[in-house]
Amino acid sequence: MSAWKHTVRLADLARGPVSVTLEPDAETRAVLAKELGLESLPALTARLTVRPWLDGAEINGRFKARVEQICGVTLDPFESELDGDVAVRAVPTGSPNAPAESAGGEVEMDLDAPDPPDVLATDELDLAGYLVEHLALEIDPFPRKPGAEFDYTPDAPEESPFAVLKRLKDDGA
Repeated sequence: MSAWKHTVRLADLARGPVSVTLEPDAETRAVLAKELGLESLPALTARLTVRPWLDGAEINGRFKARVEQICGVTLDPFESELDGDVAVRAVPTGSPNAPAESAGGEVEMDLDAPDPPDVLATDELDLAGYLVEHLALEIDPFPRKPGAEFDYTPDAPEESPFAVLKRLKDDGA
């Protein structure tokens, strides 16, 4: 759960779609960078639109971010640009449109089908929380600085004691 919040109440959508630009300040980006395991988060901007959907809401939009990570090969810090889409549907608790509770066992998934809607604990949508969640999915878990190559040559293998004995035997024969 992120410390940064920007909420929209479901009741506010009765008047129509709500468009929001999210751009956290430097202090908030520093907290988010720590939460996401980044060196820093120099930039994050998102433009989201929240519309009524069934008895809940649909959030759509795009974000752009600049993240600083540590290269897994060179251990040098480097920045990369990320951009992505935010597409979420949410319904209130008790909604007939909420996904059915599974009673355990197997779960069938259709990878081409849209994700089921989130079920909200309150009547508020945390747009910042959804943005941070989508940003986290775009971050490379194994970052590599552009142009960095893993160049590993193993040390000469240690000669086994049996190989040494065989060589001594062959030399003595």
